[in-house]
Amino acid sequence: MDQLVTPRLLLRPFVPEDVELVHPVYSDPEVMRYVATGPMADISYTQRLIDDYTDHQLQHGYSFWAVIESASGALIGDAGLYRTPNGEVELGYTLGKAWWGRGYATEAAGTWLRVAFEELRVEEVVALAEPANTGSLHVLEKLGMRRAGERLAFGRPHAVFRGQRPASIASMPSSTR
Repeated sequence: MDQLVTPRLLLRPFVPEDVELVHPVYSDPEVMRYVATGPMADISYTQRLIDDYTDHQLQHGYSFWAVIESASGALIGDAGLYRTPNGEVELGYTLGKAWWGRGYATEAAGTWLRVAFEELRVEEVVALAEPANTGSLHVLEKLGMRRAGERLAFGRPHAVFRGQRPASIASMPSSTR
């Protein structure tokens, strides 16, 4: 899997040239206020994050990928799946403020959920969102993920959402998936 295409987006693994393009997103305090790392003041932090995503991709076959707006060709953020240290597969996304409110987060995250369940055969996907992050709460609910309590993550309380592999997919013979 080297790219995913949606009606309005192209999702692909990050490449080294993306660091300078995504840094304005990752360094924006408003965009990053609910993201674990917070804003990345220095591009070297963005470089390390992209290196981590690349390493994760090599190890697991998926990671957080660059989100490209098809109409403009602009790199507008990231979306993807990440295996956490406790073995969960976590869904996440971060988009630049100029692209909020257009349904791009739902489009990208929904594509990754489909890939998780249909192609990667993941049984459960989790997502975390701070309770004040109403935009992300709405996206996760819209995707059909169910709120399943709270947990402390990165020193802050987060709502936990869980999505289960649909029974219709799980029961299909692998040759038809």
